[in-house]
Amino acid sequence: MNRDIEQAVSVLHRDGLVVYPTETVYGLGADALSDHAVHRVYEVKGRPLGKPISVAVCDEEMLAAVAAPDDAAWAFIETFLPGPVTVVVPVKSCLPPILSGGTGDIGIRMPDHPVALELIETFDAPITATSANLSGRPSPTTREEVTVVYDFMIDVGGLPGTPSTVVDLIGRQILRPGAEIERIAQFLRDME
Repeated sequence: MNRDIEQAVSVLHRDGLVVYPTETVYGLGADALSDHAVHRVYEVKGRPLGKPISVAVCDEEMLAAVAAPDDAAWAFIETFLPGPVTVVVPVKSCLPPILSGGTGDIGIRMPDHPVALELIETFDAPITATSANLSGRPSPTTREEVTVVYDFMIDVGGLPGTPSTVVDLIGRQILRPGAEIERIAQFLRDME
């Protein structure tokens, strides 16, 4: 196993914060099942409580453990994940309520990046999937652009920078346009 992954997993097990690469920008990862770790993410980002934070999973099995998509949502997930898409689906009670901001829904990422997937798979639990920046600041694509306090970073150099497209699979709408927007819009139209 990659030493960086090993060290990052050890940090996550201690409720620490890890900056990790995705196919879009650098993310800020913490144990998504730990109230303490999740609160640290809000704190270092200066993110208002009540504003949801997405989680990253490594496969459909882990997604099904924390969320409850309907059949149409699963069809979308199987088509676009892993990939630069955040899907919003009903949350299960195993996640700290702060992550869903009291909405009953959770944003889920399955990053199409080998390092991110290996990190989550090795940690064997979902991690937070928010960009490694202060709230309202640009999302970081290099180490120099990371503006939050963290305990460890897996640095792979520059990343593309196009944010993920956020898709509400309950209301069948795009909440934030980003990567693969035309293909996603077409798929949502076909779902109706």
